[in-house]
Amino acid sequence: MPRVAEVDPTTLANDAREIFLRYTAEYGPFENQAKVFAQRPPALRHIMGLLLELQDEGVLPKRYLEIALVTVSKINACEYCVAHHGPRMMRQGFDAEAFEKLLDQEVPGFDEVDHLVRDYSVQVTNNFRYMRDAMFDKLKEHFSEEQIFELTLRIALCGFFNRVNDSLQISMEEGVVEELKSVGSTLDGLQPQTATRKR
Repeated sequence: MPRVAEVDPTTLANDAREIFLRYTAEYGPFENQAKVFAQRPPALRHIMGLLLELQDEGVLPKRYLEIALVTVSKINACEYCVAHHGPRMMRQGFDAEAFEKLLDQEVPGFDEVDHLVRDYSVQVTNNFRYMRDAMFDKLKEHFSEEQIFELTLRIALCGFFNRVNDSLQISMEEGVVEELKSVGSTLDGLQPQTATRKR
């Protein structure tokens, strides 16, 4: 049970209820999270609404988005986010070994850009004050400035979600952990850590 009550979506005003229904139908099995965010309908409307708009526009390829989200969530040991986004990452063409070894120096099945996104996610999460311009020079070889901004935004937002989910102990939806197991992985051994990162 979460530390604050889940809100019945039928009690929400039309604009918030519309975002709730669309978010839980189109974005993924995040119903328990959305019910907690519904404690403050402006947060539900604007934060979940933002995620839906970004998904609709598809500026940042899902491959890189999921690498980033799982990297941040593993660093912060957010079981809720790792369980939800692990299978999504693997649906982008990675296997369970890549998921398990995501914070290792070399990730099986990753190419240069995959490693770059992972390394940038680590930097934004753990080392944002001391990031070097060289990181952005590398990013600009593969991504537009619009994509770099969105990647940075999503990495930072993921850290926000990790903290809200764990602080309020948002409950895992039924079937989420089982889906992670079905693609060959688990949450075993998940704990806060710092990834090995290239300089």
